[in-house]
Amino acid sequence: MSGIAASAVIHPLAVVEDGAVIGENVKIGPFCHVGPKVALGDGCELLSHVSVTGLTTIGRNARIFPCAVIGGEPQSIHHEGEETTLSIGDNCTMREGVTMNAGTVGGGGKTVVGSNNLFLANSHVAHDCKLGDHIILSNNVMLAGHVTVEDRAILGGGSAVHQFTRVGRHAFIGGLSAVSYDVIPYGMLNGNPGVLGGLNVVGMTRAGVERAVIHRVRRAFKQIFEGEGSARTNAAAIREEYLDCPQVIEILDFIAAESDRALSSPFRGKN
Repeated sequence: MSGIAASAVIHPLAVVEDGAVIGENVKIGPFCHVGPKVALGDGCELLSHVSVTGLTTIGRNARIFPCAVIGGEPQSIHHEGEETTLSIGDNCTMREGVTMNAGTVGGGGKTVVGSNNLFLANSHVAHDCKLGDHIILSNNVMLAGHVTVEDRAILGGGSAVHQFTRVGRHAFIGGLSAVSYDVIPYGMLNGNPGVLGGLNVVGMTRAGVERAVIHRVRRAFKQIFEGEGSARTNAAAIREEYLDCPQVIEILDFIAAESDRALSSPFRGKN
């Protein structure tokens, strides 16, 4: 076969189809299947019973555990067999039963996953999702199509994200939450339906955000969601006050951006 590095170790009970590109020091365990249009970066390890299919590119040092299916066709009634892609960055871990689908033509044709991400057992990344870096999807997390998850977000076990929803940087989603609307950067959402309960202060502290800055972000949060106007109107009104605070400006930019979904708030979803 062409495209297989000499240092790759492939178990005799694995199937690596002609055309696959296998990098240096890759390990492919028993009963794995690697399709003809797959590219595995240096140092990847497929433990056993892993399927990597479609037009899928995986960066360096991925670890993929048994029964994961990576690069499968999109689960969309609009998909008619067109060739679309899945690309995954470096240093990602995909635990048992993880599924990631390629994109759809209508959604741009690409599912994109960044680097240094951890996907726990049975989590799902649907077609046309866009994921950043250093993200954790806990067990049984479900991302519907066209979802965006920004850097360092953490999604608790069993949470589900509605299609086209955005989850901002450093956001935290509690276990079993239903995420139907956009979650601001640094936001913390819990419940079904999901309610924005405040800020992910623990995550901000771990990221090195100073206490004084956290207090300013809290103040801005109250101005945005407890002011007299709508959240978008309130956010626009306070921009000048926080030009020297990148964390608040990040939240304001997220709110101002075009989106297919409304904004999660402390009140949306409550009776």
